[in-house]
Amino acid sequence: ARSFDSEDKAGNFLWECFLFVLDPGFGINPCAFLISLASVLLLMGGVKESKVVANTFTTFNVCLVLFMSGMSLSLMKRENMTPLFPSEFGAGGVIRGATSSFFGYIGFDEICCMSGEAINPSKNMPRAIILTLAIVSSLYVTAAFGLTSMVPYNECSETSGFPDGFRYRGVNWAAQVSAIGELVSLPVVVLVTIMAQPRLQYAMAMDGILPPVFAAVDSLGNLTEGTRIAGIVMIATATLVPFTYLNDLISAGILLAFTMTNTSVILIRQSSPSDKPYLLEKLMGCFHSLSLLTGFMLKSSLLAKSTAKLTHLLSVTFCLSNIFIGYKIQTQCQSKRSLMQWHSNEPNPSMYLAPFVPILPLCGSFVNLYLIAQLDRIGLMMIFCYVGSAIGFYFYNLQYGKKNTAHGHR
Repeated sequence: ARSFDSEDKAGNFLWECFLFVLDPGFGINPCAFLISLASVLLLMGGVKESKVVANTFTTFNVCLVLFMSGMSLSLMKRENMTPLFPSEFGAGGVIRGATSSFFGYIGFDEICCMSGEAINPSKNMPRAIILTLAIVSSLYVTAAFGLTSMVPYNECSETSGFPDGFRYRGVNWAAQVSAIGELVSLPVVVLVTIMAQPRLQYAMAMDGILPPVFAAVDSLGNLTEGTRIAGIVMIATATLVPFTYLNDLISAGILLAFTMTNTSVILIRQSSPSDKPYLLEKLMGCFHSLSLLTGFMLKSSLLAKSTAKLTHLLSVTFCLSNIFIGYKIQTQCQSKRSLMQWHSNEPNPSMYLAPFVPILPLCGSFVNLYLIAQLDRIGLMMIFCYVGSAIGFYFYNLQYGKKNTAHGHR
């Protein structure tokens, strides 16, 4: 009996040690450390993306999402969808959740990073992006609807939604399949995500925005130094920073990047009047500022259910001001002709041009900034600090751009 008791104590002690290693607390995530480290080491060893491997795992991920969505919809209960907007969250809470979950759209930007290897990118790239967004959005909405219809919203796990949801409904085999599928697909997602980072750094280093070390290429053609530096930062961030904070920062960063893209489209396609230089830039700055302020005002109205007339008045005023600024951009800032006509009098029919400019990019920027405004204080502080650091780093490298340009060091 004493022997068995000693063995039980030893087993319990080892199990507790194992659990401590997996979750030591203090915000440290050893699993994220191991997955990130393995991915970085693979890339530094010269692992290149393979069409067969990429297609295989993409198909696997899509099949996994379809399986989880189909199973959850088959277990749907109508009472789980009532109320559609829970009273403790309301419509404002739904929008806040959409902001945090926007990081789910990251990944299709990998298509842009690989555009240098595309066939006829001027036509195929826009088609690929639009098609990918349509597929991702459909899968995302279907999966979210299936999970919330299968399990009451207050029983949905923040870290293991579908496996815990299937266990909640007693379908343990589906829970096991979902858990194993997520475990297999996660490292691949991390690996594919890191693949594009050295390429971005290389392009920025070639333009002098980043130091030349990021453009260093070894004898095998691999961006080893850039991968090592980015890998160290990524491993430290994944290990030490809780995902709750990363969630908001990544989502806000993506929204901000989309806003910059929309702004760039307008600046390329429109021009200020000759008698009013920089009018377009000034109008865009006012539009972005008012869009963010509108988001804050509407957030205050929705989350706090404020009945203050001043809040509603400011929200309406800012919205009308944005419409007026959009009208000024449309009417006073003339539209340029086809981009290729800057260098040639003949239009290039193969080049894709975004439609409904500047209206569509302005609407996109407004929605993006409105969603950013829905973040809590910590999320807003993180994104503002990030933007401030990026601007400071940009102007530093702009000042010393000639010294840092990778072309001058080859």
